[in-house]
Amino acid sequence: MPVKKVEKEETVKKSTEKKTATKAAAKKAPAKKAAEEKPAKKAAEKKVTAKKTETTKAAAPKKETAAKTTTKKAAAPKKETAVKKTPAKKAPAKKAAAKKPEVFKQSVQHYEDVINWKKGEAHAMDWLYIEINAGDLLTEVEAGVDNLDTCCKAILNCMLEGDGFIVEPSEEDKVSDRLTVRYYCDNLSADRRKYFDVL
Repeated sequence: MPVKKVEKEETVKKSTEKKTATKAAAKKAPAKKAAEEKPAKKAAEKKVTAKKTETTKAAAPKKETAAKTTTKKAAAPKKETAVKKTPAKKAPAKKAAAKKPEVFKQSVQHYEDVINWKKGEAHAMDWLYIEINAGDLLTEVEAGVDNLDTCCKAILNCMLEGDGFIVEPSEEDKVSDRLTVRYYCDNLSADRRKYFDVL
């Protein structure tokens, strides 16, 4: 009987030793892992730094080429400044361009042609008369141009016997944008006399 007790005690001791050993090993394992990971981290860091130095070495020639291009670019503005100096010599030409351009004004004959064309078109459509206003005609032919005097002269020159004023300006020369004349288009023969010849 005593032998069995001793064996049991020994097995109990062994099992407790195993348990304590596994616990100690479990406690030491993270430390071992950390110890193992430190060299691995150091090796990885060395690889990363090696890659960085390689990339910086590879980037170094690019910087040199960039430096070369900047020197070329630095030379280019010198040419541009030479180009800029030439227009500066042409300053009088710019002053001439700064003047208001001459406005081309239509002639009395052009206005008369427009009025006669309108009368002919109305005659072709069997209209009895058309009314033409000086302001409207001026805007139609040359908008934004101050050529009212020419327009009014043409309107008065195209008046034939039988035509009349719808709006007659009070001015003696009848130059006004309100001037409105009714032209009868049923008879456009050359035998008709001018309006002012009849008076």
